[in-house]
Amino acid sequence: METIKLTYPVEGGDLIEAGEASSKMKLTLKKLGLPQDVIRRASICMYEGEINMVIHADGGQAQVEVGMDQIVIRMEDTGPGIPDVEQAMQEGWSTAGATARELGFGAGMGLPNMKRYSDDMTVESRPGEGTTVTLVIRIPQPCEA
Repeated sequence: METIKLTYPVEGGDLIEAGEASSKMKLTLKKLGLPQDVIRRASICMYEGEINMVIHADGGQAQVEVGMDQIVIRMEDTGPGIPDVEQAMQEGWSTAGATARELGFGAGMGLPNMKRYSDDMTVESRPGEGTTVTLVIRIPQPCEA
């Protein structure tokens, strides 16, 4: 299989439409016939990153590359950046505003869940410039006899 590249814009501030990109990616992964566990993990990672971009960064862009042995999701925004990435990785820590919290978002599980459900995760953040999160989800290969 040739590497498939997908790009999804993520609109900021619109919590009603949040999740659109992750839903589209999930449908594509299903059409490609990937294992259900891989689809689930990639979808969770994409959704959490998408919600973070909507709440904290006024949107951004998600790029997904699907190869034979892995899915790479790169989520990039031009938001305020994360001043303390280590603190942001702590479960329950959040800077989400009241509106997001009233709608059930902002529980401080986005980055921790992305780390939990990916095989590799890097966070590059530049305060005042934006954040890039890169996630790798490995695709198990069939065993050869």
